[in-house]
Amino acid sequence: MSKFIFICVMVTALSVESQTTNLARLEYTHFPQSSSDNSFRRWRGFINIPLKIWNEDYLVPGFGYRNIEFEFEDPAPFDTDRLTSFQSVRTSLGYVTKLNETWRLGVEAGLQIASDFQNDKIERDDLLLIGSIFFIKTKDSSITQKKTRLILGLRYSTAAGRPFPLPVVNFNKEVNDKWAYTLGAPKTAIKYTINKKNTLQAFITLDGFFANLQNDLQLDDGQVADSMSMTIFWGGVGYEYYFTKNLLFFAYAGHTFINDIRLRDENTEDIYTINQVNTAYVRGGFKFKL
Repeated sequence: MSKFIFICVMVTALSVESQTTNLARLEYTHFPQSSSDNSFRRWRGFINIPLKIWNEDYLVPGFGYRNIEFEFEDPAPFDTDRLTSFQSVRTSLGYVTKLNETWRLGVEAGLQIASDFQNDKIERDDLLLIGSIFFIKTKDSSITQKKTRLILGLRYSTAAGRPFPLPVVNFNKEVNDKWAYTLGAPKTAIKYTINKKNTLQAFITLDGFFANLQNDLQLDDGQVADSMSMTIFWGGVGYEYYFTKNLLFFAYAGHTFINDIRLRDENTEDIYTINQVNTAYVRGGFKFKL
């Protein structure tokens, strides 16, 4: 079960940008690990640039960057100083076309580099392939003028070491002027609009990362770690403040239900777990969305 959850998290974490109407995002995440001196910090940003090529067809080049700082203070059977810094860079190209009045087709292919960069260069195992195909149905009610959006698709990634496509399902509905909800992955939420400037929400969501260790890390028992992964399942509440219709500030706070940071061997099998105690989790930043 833990392997299945890990694969799902890595795929959905890579496909967050593809499932939303966010064009740009800058975000800071922090959570301490309870009952220890460990902590995790991440800066993440991405931008998607829709370029109209004809009629209602768009090319969407995308770029993303993550910087992860991990303070590992627990006693461990290896050199913890090796696991302090990770970075990833993603580049992708998407294509969106209108099939009819309600359905659109989107495809995407890209490359991600995720590593500790101990050797100050890019190596083959740092490279991860990503790809997806989505069918997007958008419907506006003729009575309430509220929008319903359904996304069905498949997402492919080599991040989990098991390269096969996994399904993606996401459903969003505006109930009325005050209430809206989203069902699916990586996020399920219910949102309440206070006014044009302020919204509140409650949610559960997935998060995670995967990075190659350029110089394999040997444990005292002789096992060798080839990569490191994080699987987070958490829930909480969020606040959004809209500067304009498209630009907003957001702050989310909650608690983890699954807090799983592991070292994995060359076959992505678990060989060491780093403190699974659940803890508080906070995230904040800025979005620019459609």
